[in-house]
Amino acid sequence: MTDNHSFQVLPDSIAFGLRVLFIGYNPSLTSGEIGHNYAGRGNRFWRLLHDAGLTDYQVKPTEDRELLSIGYGFTNIVSRPTRRADEISRKEYAEGRIRLRDLIAEYRPKVACFVGKGVYEEYNGHRNIPWGVQPDSAVHGVIDFVAPSSSGLVRMKYEEILEIYKLLRQII
Repeated sequence: MTDNHSFQVLPDSIAFGLRVLFIGYNPSLTSGEIGHNYAGRGNRFWRLLHDAGLTDYQVKPTEDRELLSIGYGFTNIVSRPTRRADEISRKEYAEGRIRLRDLIAEYRPKVACFVGKGVYEEYNGHRNIPWGVQPDSAVHGVIDFVAPSSSGLVRMKYEEILEIYKLLRQII
């Protein structure tokens, strides 16, 4: 690495009995630097959770692991931090897909919420998927739910993204 930043692989924040396991592409450089999920300045994840009624207040990224107590866990299909998702290699996705399926099969959350269509496409290979609950889940008994990425780079209007996160609240 050519700069002085030190990046860490974010550990999974997971437990048995989760209501939702949130699954991202991979940590941002900011998340890798501070060791917490969805920590980028432009990321709207924590605001979306609160505005959708999934949390009682707007959680800070540094409180991510505390959400295990209310049944929310976090992982990524690839654990290496990058600036952009297009920096992830095909090999990393292939390895991540296997690890993720094993993780979901072992812990069996009620809902596996993929934060971004691209994450779900990499996970199961389907294309042209709808938002929300998927007709076929990869792990029997676990609901696959696809929500828009919370990245500030996403071009959807915030209100449209929020409506999809409100659907998640309804199913859990």
